[in-house]
Amino acid sequence: MRALVQRVSRASVHVGGDLKGEIGPGLLVLVGATHGDDDEAVQWLARKVREIRIFADAQGKMNLDVLEAGGAVLVVPQFTLYGDARRGRRPDFMSAARPELAAPLVESFAQALETLGLTVARGVFGAHMEVALLNDGPVTLMIESPRPAEAS
Repeated sequence: MRALVQRVSRASVHVGGDLKGEIGPGLLVLVGATHGDDDEAVQWLARKVREIRIFADAQGKMNLDVLEAGGAVLVVPQFTLYGDARRGRRPDFMSAARPELAAPLVESFAQALETLGLTVARGVFGAHMEVALLNDGPVTLMIESPRPAEAS
């Protein structure tokens, strides 16, 4: 699984003009799944997102994780994270998991974050979404779960 993690002052997602998810300070996490991803990948990625220290402490150093900073998470499904644009002019999405695999993995990821104590808002899998954010920093990281042989 891949997650593009952005530290935000606020973020929201609308579908068809209706607000579906909204947070104040915290993390906007665009998340995609690939072939072979499983619950182990979900749990690893959720722990990494929960524990990554990208929020400022009292001295202005990035020493706090999202929970310590009192933030929330907005999880937005994003199959295009597995797009390959190295060849031609149209991206290839062959590495993105099919919706029947990806949708439950993305939901499991959001639930895993909740289990880890976070407040989680969600986008809508498969919908055309309008995502608004106020990036804080900016701080943006790409995090990818290891293949099973690499996990630790």
